[in-house]
Amino acid sequence: MDERQTRFEEVYRETYGRITAYAARRCADPLDAADVVAETYTIAWRKVARLPPGPEALLWLYGIARRVAADHRRGEAKRRARMVELDADLAALYADPADLTAIHQVFATLKDDDRELLGLLAWEGLSHEEIAAVLGISRNAVRIRLHRARRRFSEKLTENDLCLPAERPL
Repeated sequence: MDERQTRFEEVYRETYGRITAYAARRCADPLDAADVVAETYTIAWRKVARLPPGPEALLWLYGIARRVAADHRRGEAKRRARMVELDADLAALYADPADLTAIHQVFATLKDDDRELLGLLAWEGLSHEEIAAVLGISRNAVRIRLHRARRRFSEKLTENDLCLPAERPL
């Protein structure tokens, strides 16, 4: 074990509880706080050569955690804004709010992979090539998986007496 790793592990043990508490007080969800803590220590490891000595290490980590938490909040705000946009788009397609709620419920029952593919296409507006790059698969694999995900979504919508208009297919 080299000196950098030993120093990092020592600082980690000494500061983990305080950084975790700091993140927990700034995040609404404990899972978000855990993400902030993990990202904080990931950044600290990458910058371990700049890790200050003694008690200043905790202050340095607080600074990193503050920036990570702020980035996380901005990301969440963007995600919420995209969800509001999606809700507005779906509301424009379906005049009946009960249909909109039902579509959300059907979408939520899809497998994670199907929701991710359909979301990257519909919400993020990515092309097949871009989705392939994000997922680390071929463009052809994206095409096939999207076809299957669309079919499963359509089947579930039909099972619930819902359907997407022909002019706005996923």
